[in-house]
Amino acid sequence: MRAIIQKVTQASVVVDEEKISEINNGYLILLAVKETDTDEDLAYIQRKISNLRIFEDEECKLNLSLKDKGGEILLVSQFTLYGDVRKGNRPSFTQSANLEKANDYYLKLRDNLIGEGFKVETGKFQAHMQVSLINDGPVTIILDSERIF
Repeated sequence: MRAIIQKVTQASVVVDEEKISEINNGYLILLAVKETDTDEDLAYIQRKISNLRIFEDEECKLNLSLKDKGGEILLVSQFTLYGDVRKGNRPSFTQSANLEKANDYYLKLRDNLIGEGFKVETGKFQAHMQVSLINDGPVTIILDSERIF
């Protein structure tokens, strides 16, 4: 499972010219599910999201978590994070999970984060979305449950 976490002051999703979700201070999270992902991968990504310390403290050090700041989450499914372009120029998405599994894990992560007390907005699964954000810092963190980077 992969997640791109961007610390934002604002983020939103538009589908068919209609704004369907919007947050202020918090995280825009782009999430991709791999065909071989398990509940352990989900737990790892959730734990990292919940405890990641990328907000500044009084000394301007990245030392505070989203819980500490009371921020919001905009969670967007993005299978293209598993696009493989090592051969040729057209991405291969063979590592991406099938639609049913990807949506299941996407919804599980959403529900688990809500269960932890986070306010979570979402994109629209399997829709063409326009995602807008103001990246704060800029701070962008890449997570991979296989810990390859």
